Amino acid sequence: MGQVKKLKLKKGDEVMVITGRDKGARGQISHVNPVAGRVVVAGVNVRKKAVRPNPQTGEEGGFIEKEASIHVSNVMLIDPVTNKPTRKRVV
Repeated sequence: MGQVKKLKLKKGDEVMVITGRDKGARGQISHVNPVAGRVVVAGVNVRKKAVRPNPQTGEEGGFIEKEASIHVSNVMLIDPVTNKPTRKRVV
């Protein structure tokens, strides 16, 4: 296992993606992984996953869309006062 990093972001924070395919997209953090230094943002970095049917549970097969994690360095916290991306620091 890796070392746990102290992240300044937490679940429920609103962030903006600053790099990558979804640059400029905004969303709330739904999951934080401090060991890997990654976050899952709702509606951002959506991937399609093939799922097999499972007759025992009644699940149908097909494709489901699921949000994948992105690195913490690729997002910036949205300041609630100015509604703009900002660097977070302890004052």
